[in-house]
Amino acid sequence: MNTTLHLHQTHHTLADFEGIFASTVELLKTDGLHLFPELYLTGYPLQDLVLQRAFIDKYLTFVNKLDHWAKNLPKASWGALVGGLTYDVEADSLPKKIKNVIFEIAPGVGMRALYTKRLLPNYDIFDEQKYFTPGSENAFYEFNGDTFALQICEDMWASSFHELDPCKLMLEDAQKKNLKLKAIINLSASPFEAAKKNKRFERAKNISLLFGCPFVYVNRVGGEDEILFDGTSFVMDGNHLALELVSFKAANGSFNFQELKGQYSETPIFREENTWEGLFSPRIDLKSKPAVLKTWTQSECADVLAGLQFGLQEYAQKSGFKKFLVALSGGMDSALVLAIVKLSLKPGQSVEAIYMPSIHSATLSTELSELLCKNLNIPLTYFPIKFLHSTVKNAFKQTFTEPFEGLVDENVQSRLRGMLLYTRSNQTGAMVINTSNKSELAVGYSTQYGDSVGAISVLGDLYKTEVYQLSNHINQHFNDLIPVGIIHRGPSAELRDNQLDQDSLPPYERLDPMLEGILSYQMGKKQLINLGFIEEEVTRVLNLYLKSEYKRSQFCPILKIKAKSFGFGYRIPISKNLNYHL
Repeated sequence: MNTTLHLHQTHHTLADFEGIFASTVELLKTDGLHLFPELYLTGYPLQDLVLQRAFIDKYLTFVNKLDHWAKNLPKASWGALVGGLTYDVEADSLPKKIKNVIFEIAPGVGMRALYTKRLLPNYDIFDEQKYFTPGSENAFYEFNGDTFALQICEDMWASSFHELDPCKLMLEDAQKKNLKLKAIINLSASPFEAAKKNKRFERAKNISLLFGCPFVYVNRVGGEDEILFDGTSFVMDGNHLALELVSFKAANGSFNFQELKGQYSETPIFREENTWEGLFSPRIDLKSKPAVLKTWTQSECADVLAGLQFGLQEYAQKSGFKKFLVALSGGMDSALVLAIVKLSLKPGQSVEAIYMPSIHSATLSTELSELLCKNLNIPLTYFPIKFLHSTVKNAFKQTFTEPFEGLVDENVQSRLRGMLLYTRSNQTGAMVINTSNKSELAVGYSTQYGDSVGAISVLGDLYKTEVYQLSNHINQHFNDLIPVGIIHRGPSAELRDNQLDQDSLPPYERLDPMLEGILSYQMGKKQLINLGFIEEEVTRVLNLYLKSEYKRSQFCPILKIKAKSFGFGYRIPISKNLNYHL
């Protein structure tokens, strides 16, 4: 038969049942098979929301309403596959079983569950085994005379961490039943990560070649606190990408099987990068001594920029903010944050930059902050802290006998700025945007309740060297928005005279790959030294990392753009013996 498939890359707030119902009714009007993402009916991730009785009652009422609507429709030549939940609930108790399923919606018939997700990820940000019961059966679905194999998200990824490979089991089952598959359909809720798109494509290509039919992938869109879902739904027809939807936007796309022209003579190659483990493949160039951090391509920089803009807007809009507030320092991090905020602005939104120099701030910092705001067409508020700093310093000298110098003197400057930022936020209703980067977070190179303040961290998953990469990318594509003087300056907190970051830290070119080894690949001292790093620097960095957990535990949400990030998927005890890593 000549079936048309409609891919619906949807964007809804978690548990927006009224909005999801309205969208479903609106979209299900065209002949063909309509495909929606994993857990389309609820949103994802739900965490403990999925256990709350108020949520369960509301969801089950919604599903009954959708089922009733479909049953009362006249018979038509369309069908729909949607992601949702099934509950096995006893009266007045927590549910005994919750399943992540694919429902069929059929006009004149209603809804029925067809397939239960088999692989439940339980790593990093995922904890599905805490909530869901896995499925144990393959699902082959017939529509309009065609047979489709069904999967949910993780089911497409082979891995040594899983006891079974759903793709292999599905292929064996299809061959045993002598089924001719029209396509494999995967409904997904797959988070965005830099450089992940091509890995999805490669895995889908190999599955398509293995089965000898197209692979159809439908992903959700949304920013859920730290986690970003990019959409980027696609159809892989053998070795040919037949359809790709845009990233970070709700979108619809259709295709007819007669339009496909993929070649299936190529033998699938299941390399490591095409497995689940490949999603976490090292970003460290191990051939270089010492090892270096691999740089992003221009395309990957563009994806990261789009993801950060999208994540910022999602967080602001869902939190009810239309104004943004950024503290400028004349340095790289705050400049990049302000540029990203400016590039992300929607109609009716605004951003204010506030520059709070101390007695240690260089004249160049003032000049560069003014030039940046001129380039971005953003008002700059000049608010020196030297008199406040002096007042606090004198008050402490009159009250306490301990010296007010060194780190004490440095941190009070940073905390004064944090106080002023939030006072201004109270005045205007603006959301304060944090300006710390991942390198600083890893080694505690920030002041608690000072420069670490903010409602959301835009750069918290970017190492300092990546901050420069992304800044250069913006300048190449947006007419030098960020003054080159900022990019070429030596990094400094300017909390004491002639201060530079590398007075306290190794150069970022060496620090960042060390941190990637520690954070993403669980390397210890021995492994880092084997990568060519200096033992003294390794010891110092590990000490800084270990002693900074208490700061990270109180840090704001971080927009996640990598496989391993601080925040939601990073769970390390604060209280522990610090010698285990040395």
